[in-house]
Amino acid sequence: MGTDASRDRLVKFLDPVVSGEGLDLEDVTVTPAGKRRVLRVIVDRDGGVSLDEVADVSRAISQALDAGDAMGAAPYVLEVTSPGVDRPLTEPRHWRRAAGRLVAVELREGGTVEGRVRAADDSGVDLDVSGEPRRLDYQDLTHGRVQVEFRRPGDADDTDDGDDTDDIDDIDGDDGRGGASWTST
Repeated sequence: MGTDASRDRLVKFLDPVVSGEGLDLEDVTVTPAGKRRVLRVIVDRDGGVSLDEVADVSRAISQALDAGDAMGAAPYVLEVTSPGVDRPLTEPRHWRRAAGRLVAVELREGGTVEGRVRAADDSGVDLDVSGEPRRLDYQDLTHGRVQVEFRRPGDADDTDDGDDTDDIDDIDGDDGRGGASWTST
């Protein structure tokens, strides 16, 4: 099932199942894993996907696959997940979902631009690059990637108050509970 035609057939089979759960089918891969295969399905939607939604769509996909022959008779393992933060932004919906996030953008002409996504539509993305607005049409870029930030500018708790349960500034291990802990917001 490694051919493009087989993948396309599987995408065509799974897309209505995933969209029936209110999600977008982002990617489908089938890879060998010993005597089995791993079917990895990546789903997303505007606003992100909860663990319960992933479980619901996983059950729906499993039932559809059991009822049909899309995977054939050979055993397989189904993995359903949301995309990771490092996935490339290649579709307009990916850019919309990255609103407010810092991104690095690879330009077709060469070079990279880093900025914060202000807005995105079907033809391009508006960035804030070093405080200046910049419009990039999708045809002028190859892809973008969200940059990992431990704290984004303007977060509600943007100060170090010594309370070791609120942010990454306080990684000194003294949270009053006898152990080291921190959370990032």
